[in-house]
Amino acid sequence: MRYLGHRGRCAAEVENYLRHRGVTDTVIDATLEKLRRLSYIDDEAFARNWALSRVQNQGYGAQRIEQELKAKGVGDSAIHAVIREIFAQENEEERARKILAKRFMHENLEEPRTLRRAAAFLQRRGYSSKVIFELLRYPIDNTC
Repeated sequence: MRYLGHRGRCAAEVENYLRHRGVTDTVIDATLEKLRRLSYIDDEAFARNWALSRVQNQGYGAQRIEQELKAKGVGDSAIHAVIREIFAQENEEERARKILAKRFMHENLEEPRTLRRAAAFLQRRGYSSKVIFELLRYPIDNTC
């Protein structure tokens, strides 16, 4: 219970934690079932909260969030449902434009070196190549 108290967890994290502690498979299965029944673990809710936090606090894109959730052990169906839900609300290109304008506020994006840095920055944040190309093909208005 202490492990669940620090932050939300997905079922795979709890399973790995118990396995690392030497708990048997039957006890792990029973524990996960009971935690699901009591609503202490819910992979879709965990994925939604994780993704919202990453989008709002770090400005991450869909690809980065998908990669992080897969690494956490969340199932593909939950990941795709959450990403569709979150990224349908706001245009990915507009979100990338805001984060780029904030990060490169005082720099000239017409210079090749700065342009490469901006593209790499957006790529690390998890934005698609299509969005990066469309955004950097035209000059960025730093008034966003």
